[in-house]
Parts: sequence; structure tokens; C-alpha cells
Amino acid sequence: MSNNRTIPTTHYYTSEEQLTRLFEATARSRGLRASTLDEYKAWKRETVAELYEITGLNQMERCELEPRMLSSEQMNGYVREKWLIQTELSIWMPFYVLIPDGMKPGDKLPSIITPHGHSSGGKYSPAARTDIPAIADAVHDYNYGYGEAFVRQGMIVFCPDARGFGERREAMLQREDEYAFLNSTCVALNHVAISLGRSLTGMWTWDLMRLVDYISGRADCDAEKIGCGGLSGGGLQTLWLAAMDERIGCAIVSGYFYGYKDSLLKQSQHCGCNYVPRLWHAVDMGDIGALIAPRPLLIETGTQDPLNGERGMANVTEQVDFTRHAYRLWEYEERLYHHSFEGGHRWDGLAAYPFAARFLSGQ
Repeated sequence: MSNNRTIPTTHYYTSEEQLTRLFEATARSRGLRASTLDEYKAWKRETVAELYEITGLNQMERCELEPRMLSSEQMNGYVREKWLIQTELSIWMPFYVLIPDGMKPGDKLPSIITPHGHSSGGKYSPAARTDIPAIADAVHDYNYGYGEAFVRQGMIVFCPDARGFGERREAMLQREDEYAFLNSTCVALNHVAISLGRSLTGMWTWDLMRLVDYISGRADCDAEKIGCGGLSGGGLQTLWLAAMDERIGCAIVSGYFYGYKDSLLKQSQHCGCNYVPRLWHAVDMGDIGALIAPRPLLIETGTQDPLNGERGMANVTEQVDFTRHAYRLWEYEERLYHHSFEGGHRWDGLAAYPFAARFLSGQ
């Protein structure tokens, strides 16, 4: 496009090719290369410790949760409660709890955490707040109401706001127009976090670990049957939580499993919340998945998802194979599922709901 205020640029001197070569020369220095189960276990101990340091999880400090119930509303087939817990001193996380009707005193049910991704309004989309028109559109476009779908399977469901989303937006998006309501301040938060030796990935993971602390203490939840599942940024949160917290009994990662080079280096326009200093030097995404073994893991991929990168499904299956190696060492390869469906960046659920029913509810 020509105009009268600039001049044409006839050549661009860019850095991406050099950074790609650097990635190829230095990435995945701690990738899984074990040939025995004992070697895998040693690799896992060392890798988890390094990822704690890289993400800043080692800087997080525990505090009293101080849980507070803010509201309770009877819905069609379940109760929707709103709660608040303190994850760090003076850091509060609001979340919905969806409880199926018909529970009796003394009952303990399996539970599942359903983190959201972008364009969700935070917890409102997994909780299927379709009474809010902007959320109704998001639920339709991304099949986002998976939290409500899980409660209808008889599980207690926890739908939290991640830092930067929903009621946790920072000042620059504390408005009620639709753009601000649906979007997030995660980029601004990550800018500050990485400058302090932390990361938004680490803070998100920590908050969910504290939510697991809370769930484990609830009288109506079976502490031995806690799952996690989410789409996109919710898949990121699920992947990291399951990798770093053994209390997660099964995980469903949707729309967030691919090689870093194709999907986040060559497509660096994606949200800054995906980026953690020094992470790529240590591991690729399939190595993080390998930390979950031998617990059940379902990876859900749309074959037309643009986040898969220029090589499409090949960029996904390479990472699944890294993860599969860990399950083979455990001799539990049947606990790793890769469900692909014809479609784009959305939650599918066709395999996810039976998977959760089998591994959380024993159905």
C-alpha cells in the first residue's frame, strides 16, 4: 500500500532465520532420552527441578487459602457456587464450583479443574455462562462449555479465573466493553513476571496447585480422583499442572500440543503468555508431556488448527512421540491417547468425555 508519508522498504534484514538456527543448535538440551525406567525417573527428578527454577515456581510462597463462598445458585441439574481462595499472600483467585444435583451427605465425587484459554472471559466460558451474550458466542465458536459438560457427567467441576482474565484483569482492561471483557492482561503480567525472574506460566501453575490443595480438603471431593482439562491456554495450564503436580490423576490437553519451533518461534505473533525465558533450551512440549507418565493423558488436536504450524499434524505427532516414549518405558502406552478431529482451534470432546469418565469415574 502506497501513501505520501513513508517510502518503500525494498529489503528487510530480519532475525528469524538466525534464531531458528540457534534453536536447532541449542534447544531441548534436557529432552527425554532415557532407555530404562530408572533413567526416566532420574531424568524426571532433574527436569522438574530445573523447570521449577525456569518458571519461577521455586519463588512462590504458600499462605493460608482462606476460602470464602461468595454465592450459590441452583441451575438446571447442578448448583453453581462462586468461591475465592488466596494463592499467594494478597493474591486472590475467584472460581466457580459446579456440583451435580443429588449428592447425599458423605458422598465424595471425582473432580476436574477446567482452565480456560483466550477469548473466554475467564471462567465464564467453561462454566457455560451463556446468559451473557458475548460468552454465548465464545461457547458456540470454540465449544467452550466443557466445564458444564463435565458436571453433567457427575463430577464436581472447578472453573477458575487465570491471572489476567475475567475478574483478575489488570487496570488496563478493567472495562466492560466486549473486547476488554473477553480478553486478558496476560502479556502485561508476563512482561513484569519475567523481569522479576518469574513467569506467567509459573504463576498460573502455582495458582492451580493451590486450587488442588483446596479441592483435596473438601469433604465432597475424592482427593484421589482429581483431573484437569482445558482448551488452548487452558491446555497450557493443564499440561503444566499435570507435569508438576502428581495429584492430577488424568489430564486432557486440547489445542495446545505442538513443537515450539514451528508453532511459537516461527509464529511469534502468538500471545506473550506462551513464552518463558530459557524454556526452549531445556525442553520441547513433548518432554513436558512425558513428565505426566504413567498417569492417563489425552491430547486433542484439530487437524486444521493454525497453531499446529506450517507442517501441520507432523509438528504435533513428533511431540506426541516424545511423550509416548515415556509411557513405553512405564509399559503403560495405552494410557496415552491422541485424538485428532477434522476442524480448527476448538474443544472437540468426542474422546475427552469418555476418557474422563473412565479414568476419574471408573465408568
